Amino acid sequence: MIDVCLLGTGGMMPLPQRALTALMVRYNGTSILIDCGEGTQVAVKKCGWSFKPIDAICFTHFHADHISGLPGMLLTMGNAERTEPLTMIGPRGLEHVVNSLRLEKVVTSLRTIAPELPFPIVFHELQETEECMDIHGLKLTAFRVNHNVTCYGYSLELNRAGRFDVEKARANQVPMSCWSPLQKQESVVYEGVTYTQDMVLGETRKGLKLTYCTDTRPTESIVRNAVHSDLFICEGMYGEDGKEAKAREYKHMTMYEAAEIAKQADVKEADVDRMWLTHYSPSLVHPEQFESKVKQVFSNTIISRDGRVCELKFEEE
Repeated sequence: MIDVCLLGTGGMMPLPQRALTALMVRYNGTSILIDCGEGTQVAVKKCGWSFKPIDAICFTHFHADHISGLPGMLLTMGNAERTEPLTMIGPRGLEHVVNSLRLEKVVTSLRTIAPELPFPIVFHELQETEECMDIHGLKLTAFRVNHNVTCYGYSLELNRAGRFDVEKARANQVPMSCWSPLQKQESVVYEGVTYTQDMVLGETRKGLKLTYCTDTRPTESIVRNAVHSDLFICEGMYGEDGKEAKAREYKHMTMYEAAEIAKQADVKEADVDRMWLTHYSPSLVHPEQFESKVKQVFSNTIISRDGRVCELKFEEE
């Protein structure tokens, strides 16, 4: 299973009742944070989750509302006596943004505030329009979207192996002593012979998928990567009528455009909320007033609030 917490739902600037958009995901002792705007530490504390097990921080882009909370986050992680490496993933220029003093590179001196850390940082700068990597068993896909600076969305997938097939194992003459290990690892060598998982397992079962994107116009890449997501989290910057031109000018999305993407992507029907909207404009004081209208486009839409949590579970068979 995967635990999900939408730490904040605000765009551009934090409000007294709304933190900046950030997402935290937990799986099997691993935590991944996506974006880290001002006040993200407070949001994590409110959620009751821990900073120390964060293995990776992914950045969609380098606007301040998505990265300015990083210095405090690093210091807090250091004060928690963390020594394990921290992976940071983001658009090209990430290492310079984190380490630099140069204002024209978006963020001023993040590491000047947190210069000495008890753990190393490993940078992965995204170079392609789409890249995949593994983070402790979770498949992370970064895909380019369309904002006024280089920006990425992210999908997280947890694959699920097939069931153990006794008849298949016997037909492939796999020794019984290898049956249990092969359910946990890809291959086993026994008496000089290599046996693999496909020799004892049935067809791969349906896994779990979460897709997150913000600060973008609608794109084919979002639809393609959100296909069959168990949970799709997407920006809904504006809900008011007449904001379409502003969304196009500043390369954001209206709630209705996000709902149309969810509809096109066939976001999976499950016992969790299928699409959560986030990243509301500061002028949008009561985004929930547009929920019924958005649901006319995509019925299983939730106008999220800060701290919304869910647990994604495998389908029962």
